[in-house]
Amino acid sequence: MRVPRQNIHPIPIGASDPESAARLYEDELKRFYGADHFDPARPLFDLVLMGLAPDGHIASLFPRSPALEESRRWVVGVPQAGMEPFVPRVNLTFPALASTRDMLFLIDSAGKRPILKRVLGGEDLPAHRAYAQGELVWLVSRPRRRDVTER
Repeated sequence: MRVPRQNIHPIPIGASDPESAARLYEDELKRFYGADHFDPARPLFDLVLMGLAPDGHIASLFPRSPALEESRRWVVGVPQAGMEPFVPRVNLTFPALASTRDMLFLIDSAGKRPILKRVLGGEDLPAHRAYAQGELVWLVSRPRRRDVTER
C-alpha cells in the first residue's frame, strides 16, 4: 500500500539545533493537521508503534527529562539523549503521541522482561505514562523454548 506523499513529514535535518528543528517540525505537523490544538474526535495518527528501551524510555522521552512534563507543545528538541548514542534528538511529546486512534507496543526480547515488569508494575517511567485516545496494546513475545532432546 502506498502512503500519500502529503502524509509523509520527515523531521527537518538542516536546522541549526534540535530546538529549531523541533519548532519547524511542530509547525509542519500543525499545518498538516489544520489546527493548533488536538481534537480527540480527530487524532493526528491512526497508529503509533512503540518500542521499549532498557531504561523505560520511549520515543526518546527519557526518565527525568523535562520533556516528560510538556503538555502544550507537540515536539521538543533535546540537546543530548539520556543514553547512548548521546546525540541531539527531536521528540514528539506525550500529547502528540497520544493523538492516535491506537498505540501498539511491540516487545520482542527476553532482555526487556525486567524493565517491562517495572513499567507494568506502575513505576514512574516514560513507558508507563504512555496513553492513546483508543486502545493501548502491549504485544510481548514469549521466551523461546529450546529443544533439549538430542539424537
